[in-house]
Amino acid sequence: MDLLSIFYFLLVAALIILSLCLVIIYVTSVAYPDLGRYESEKFFHDPKRKTESEFPSIHDPPSVDLTVVVPAYNEEERLSSMMDEALEYLEDRQQNNQSFSFEIIVVDDGSKDKTSEVALTYSEKYGVDKVRVLTLAKNRGKGGAIRLGIFVGRGKLMLFADADGASKFSDYKKLEVELKKKNGQDNMCVVCGSRAHLEKDSIAERSVFRTFLMYGFHFLVWFLCVRGVKDTQCGFKLMTREAAILLFSNLHVERWAFDVDMLYLAQHFKIPLGEVAIAWQEIDGSKMVPIWSWLQMGRDLLLIRLRYILGAWRINSKPKSE
Repeated sequence: MDLLSIFYFLLVAALIILSLCLVIIYVTSVAYPDLGRYESEKFFHDPKRKTESEFPSIHDPPSVDLTVVVPAYNEEERLSSMMDEALEYLEDRQQNNQSFSFEIIVVDDGSKDKTSEVALTYSEKYGVDKVRVLTLAKNRGKGGAIRLGIFVGRGKLMLFADADGASKFSDYKKLEVELKKKNGQDNMCVVCGSRAHLEKDSIAERSVFRTFLMYGFHFLVWFLCVRGVKDTQCGFKLMTREAAILLFSNLHVERWAFDVDMLYLAQHFKIPLGEVAIAWQEIDGSKMVPIWSWLQMGRDLLLIRLRYILGAWRINSKPKSE
């Protein structure tokens, strides 16, 4: 067998293997995301009255200005500082503007520690009209937890913020200003907090290998899924209620790469995107394993793109009520 024959044989074999992989990806994919929830996840606890009440639905008319969704997995140690900062800012804003209303929904993503108990102390102190706790029956992943929190939110605007307090909560005002500038409160819009301006300083503290992985991940995000957003992974994002309904009803990825899936969908629907530099600090206790998590996200980015191209994942432009 000459070299040309060997080349053609290997090429055909590679094409067959690639085709089989694509078929497997297609047949093992679920066309639409599972939006269901367990019965216990439909209710929140009022520690003052010792009662259980049913959460509202995202499809109900909004009744507060802002919903803050805080996904929390084993955050017993770090949650309090974030909640104290957020509530100090929100309470102060309400005091200065009595027409402003808000709620915080802490989503305990199947924690094994006392995350829910810590969160419920804030429900008791501030009342369940301002702080509610959604305890998930099992771990869904950060994207899944945020989705379920948003789906029971009452806000005209929806913000999600990490439980570790790495973002400065008062920077919410910057996102709000950018959102109104982009498209106004009543239309669809998403504004991302960004740490891109801090990247040069962080590189000096990283190994060459970790820096290579970071740039590789940024390239894959740009090449495969999302362009025009420098920092897709910052856990501080604001959106209108209408945008939240559309995006989270179609969100397929529930773990680390969910932000990319969400922003890919936003660009698919031509929803205006904004990005604002925010203050951010590294907090000990991250659940991410830097190298392994980035490799997982790289795999997920490729699968996101392939599944949408193949039509294995479908997009519903008119989400229905639950």
